[in-house]
Amino acid sequence: MNYDDYNKFKEITENPIVLDFSECKYLSEIHSILKEKFGLPEYYGDNWDALWDCIDGLFYEREEYIAEIHGFYDMKKELQEECKEMLKVFDDAHNETPNFTYKIIS
Repeated sequence: MNYDDYNKFKEITENPIVLDFSECKYLSEIHSILKEKFGLPEYYGDNWDALWDCIDGLFYEREEYIAEIHGFYDMKKELQEECKEMLKVFDDAHNETPNFTYKIIS
């Protein structure tokens, strides 16, 4: 892989962005879905600070995007608690770029 590919954000191919966590048992699976669905670069660090670093400004001057979260309430309580940090990142992203919103579907 060349350097440009490593740093490149991929196109977000769906809107709403469906984040289906219903089969996730581990935090690494959550981060894999986030990386894929948000088109995050290869260097994405699989942690909440890295998520913020990547999506801060991602939706700036773009159309309105909504992330729909499925399976949140199906996760183990420990994983749900950990993913509340993800929701804080999404709240911060919305505050910076109001055209990005999210909702928990299930």
